[in-house]
Amino acid sequence: MLAIGSALAALTTAIALVGVLTFAEQWGHHQEARTNFAIGIGIGAAIGAGVMCAGLLRLPWAAGTRRIAGRHLLDALVIAFALWFVGWVLVSPPTQIFGPATPRPCVGLYVSAAAAALAVGIVVIVTMRGAGSRLRLLLMGCGAISVAACGVGLTAGLCQAGPGLATLSGVVMPIALMVVAFAGRGVDTEAIAELDVIRRGTSYAFVPMLAMAISGMVHVMIGGQFTAMGIALGSLEGFALVARQFVALRDVRNYAIRLQDGEAHFKELAHTDPLTGLANRRGLLRALAEEVEPGKPCVLLGLDLDGFKNVNDMRGHDVGDDVLVEVGQRLRMNLRPGDVAARLGGDEFAVLMWAKPHEAQGAAERLLRVLNKPYEQKSGRVFLSVSIGVAGGETASDESTLLQHADLALRYAKQRGKNRVERYHASYDQLLRRRTTLEHEMRGAIERGELHLAFQPVVIMPSVQPVGAEALLRWHHPDLGAIRPDEFIPIAEECGMIAKLGAWVLHQACHQLSRWLADGHDVWVSVNVSPRELHAPEYVDQVAEALRAHRVPPQRLVLEVTEHAVATDLDELIKRLRALRAIGVRIALDDFGTGYSSLGQLRRLPIDILKIDHSLVAEAEPGGDRALPPLITLAGGLDPLGNTKPTRPKGGPLVDIVVRLGHRLGLEVIAEGVTNQNELSAVLDAGCRFGQGQLFGWGVPAEHLEAMLDAATSPGARRDRTTRSSTVGEKLADRPACGELAPPAQRAVATPPAQDVGSVDSSREIRQS
Repeated sequence: MLAIGSALAALTTAIALVGVLTFAEQWGHHQEARTNFAIGIGIGAAIGAGVMCAGLLRLPWAAGTRRIAGRHLLDALVIAFALWFVGWVLVSPPTQIFGPATPRPCVGLYVSAAAAALAVGIVVIVTMRGAGSRLRLLLMGCGAISVAACGVGLTAGLCQAGPGLATLSGVVMPIALMVVAFAGRGVDTEAIAELDVIRRGTSYAFVPMLAMAISGMVHVMIGGQFTAMGIALGSLEGFALVARQFVALRDVRNYAIRLQDGEAHFKELAHTDPLTGLANRRGLLRALAEEVEPGKPCVLLGLDLDGFKNVNDMRGHDVGDDVLVEVGQRLRMNLRPGDVAARLGGDEFAVLMWAKPHEAQGAAERLLRVLNKPYEQKSGRVFLSVSIGVAGGETASDESTLLQHADLALRYAKQRGKNRVERYHASYDQLLRRRTTLEHEMRGAIERGELHLAFQPVVIMPSVQPVGAEALLRWHHPDLGAIRPDEFIPIAEECGMIAKLGAWVLHQACHQLSRWLADGHDVWVSVNVSPRELHAPEYVDQVAEALRAHRVPPQRLVLEVTEHAVATDLDELIKRLRALRAIGVRIALDDFGTGYSSLGQLRRLPIDILKIDHSLVAEAEPGGDRALPPLITLAGGLDPLGNTKPTRPKGGPLVDIVVRLGHRLGLEVIAEGVTNQNELSAVLDAGCRFGQGQLFGWGVPAEHLEAMLDAATSPGARRDRTTRSSTVGEKLADRPACGELAPPAQRAVATPPAQDVGSVDSSREIRQS
C-alpha cells in the first residue's frame, strides 16, 4: 500500500507539473479550469496520502493487528476533524486569514489536504510507540507528511495562481517519496507492536478539543456565525471522540479481565505442585484457613514414603518423579469429594479430610494399603512403603499447630518401624521438645564439664576381685538432672555428635587407666565403640594417638563392639578391627546372644573377648522353653532325623553352651548382668572365669573403683590372688588370634575352689564402703 500511495502521489505531481509548465502563461485567464484542475490535484494528493497512511497502519511493527490499526485511525480522525474545524474558522468570514486572495472554491480541498497531512503525522507519532527502529519510523513519518504537504502546496498554488509554489511542491514530493521508500526497506517484520492501555497518553483527545473551543470562541467574538459546515465538523469531532473513548473503555475492561484471569491463573499455580498437580503447602494452608469451621470435624494426615531416597539414587530422578506422579494419582482416586491432597515437598504428602477420628483411621489404613502396592515403571517394579501420622483438628488451635501435630505423629510412626499409622498424642510434643533440648544442650556439654565417666568393675570368679572395668558415659545437666545414656546416645548418633563424644570418652578412659597403672594396679579398661566411629577411616589413628598421648600399653585397652554393629558392611568392619588389633588393642564382642551372628561371622571377626548378654545368663522360667538364639542352636548336635538339636540344661541358663563355644574358638568369655547368687553359680558351673553385673557393683566414679582395687591388693586379697596363674592382661595377650583354636592344654580352664557366700558378701560390703 505504501507503493500504491507513492505511485498516486507521483502521478498527481507529474500531472500538476505538466499542467503548470504547459499552461503557465494562460493560467490566470482560465479561473474555472484552474479551479477544477486544482480540485483534481487536491483529491489525488489526498488519496495518495491516505493510501500511504493505510500502508503505515498495515506494517506489523507499526500497528501489529487490525484492532490496533483501528485505534490509531480513530486517533488520527480526532486530530483531523479538529484541524479541519480550525481551518474552516480561519478561512471563513470574518477571519479570512488569506484575505481577498483566498480561493473560495478550493477551501474544502485545502482543509481536507491539511487534515490528511496532520492525520498522517499523528498516525506516525502513535505508531512510534510500537516496536521497530524509531529512526525508520521517524523518516517514514516525515516522508509521508512531506508528501501530504506537497499535495497541499500543489493545491494552494493552483488555486491562488501561484506556479512557483506548485513547482516547488512538485520538486519536493519525489524526494519525500524516496525517503518513504528508503525507510520502509528492510524493516524487521518480526517485531510486533503491542498495545498498553495504561501507558497511552490522553493528549490526542484534550488538545484537539481545546483547539476547537478556542477557535470557535474567537470566531463568535469577531462576529462570525456557525453555518452547516461548522456544525457538521463539530458533530463529527464529538462522535469521533465518543467512539475513541468507547474503544478505550472496552480496552481497559478487557485489560482488567485479562489481569484477573492472569492473577487467578498464577494464584492457582502458586498453590499447586507442578509435578503431581496436587496442592502444595500454600494450597493446603489456604484450604485449612478457608474451609475449616468451628465444630466441623477435620483430620490431617501426614504421609512420607519410606526408602524413596534409594529410588532416586539407584533408578534416577526421572523414575522418582514418575513414582511421585503415581502417588498423587492414587491419592486422588482414593479420596472422597471435598478432601484435599497435597504434596508438601520431596516425598512428603498430606491429606486434609472432613471426617471423625475413627473414619480417618480407616481411611489412613486404606491409603497405607494402596500406596504399598508396587509401582510399575519402564525400568522395573518399584516397591515402597509409607508411614502415616494422623492428627485431629480438636487437638490444635490453628493451622500451623495442626501441621506440627501431623508431623509429630508421622515422625513417631517412622521411629516405631515405619510402614504404619500412628495417631498424635500430647506426649509426642513433650518428647520432641525434650529431644530438641537434649540435642541443643549436648553440643556444649563437654565444654561445660557436665560429662563424666563411671567405671563398672569386671571381676575374676569366684574370688570376685576386680581385674578390669568398663568405662560408661554419664551426663548430669544442671537443670535437667541425670540423663540416661539410652536417651542421649541415640540422639548423639543421629545429630553427628557421637564421634566427638566417643573421642572424649576414649581419652578420659586412657587417662584414668594410665593413672591406675602408674599406681601399680593390674587392670584393664574397656570402651564402647559405636558403628559410626568404627566406619570412620581415621578412627584407628585416633586410638593410636590416645594410647601414645597417655602412655597406655595397647593390650590394656579393650574396645567393645555390639553384636548389632556387625550386621551391616561386615567386610569393612573386619578390616577396621584388624587394623586396631595390629596396634595391640583387644576387641570384645558385646551383648552376644541378642543379635543374629552366625558361626561363620564369629569365626571371621577379629575379636578376643566374648561378652555374654544378661538374657543368656539369667535363669530360665520354671517349665519354660525359651527359643534359642540362632547361634546357640548349632551347638546341640543333630537329632536322629538329621535336624539341628538344641542342647540346653533343663530349667537352667544357656550360658554353658556359649562359654564352651567361646573357649573352642579361642576367646575369653565374660558373663554380663550377673545379678544374684544363682546366676553366679550358673556361670561358674559353665566354666566362665570373668563376670560383670550388679552383684559385683554398678558403675561408680573412678575414686570408688580405685578403692576397690586397693582393697583387692590388701594382704588377705593377695593370698587369694596367688591362685591366679597370670594377670588378665597377660591372659589377653597370650590368647590366640580369632578363628584359631587354642591347644587343649591352653583351653583347659581350672575352676578355682568354691567360695562361700559369706566371703562374697563381705567383699561386696568392702566395695560399697
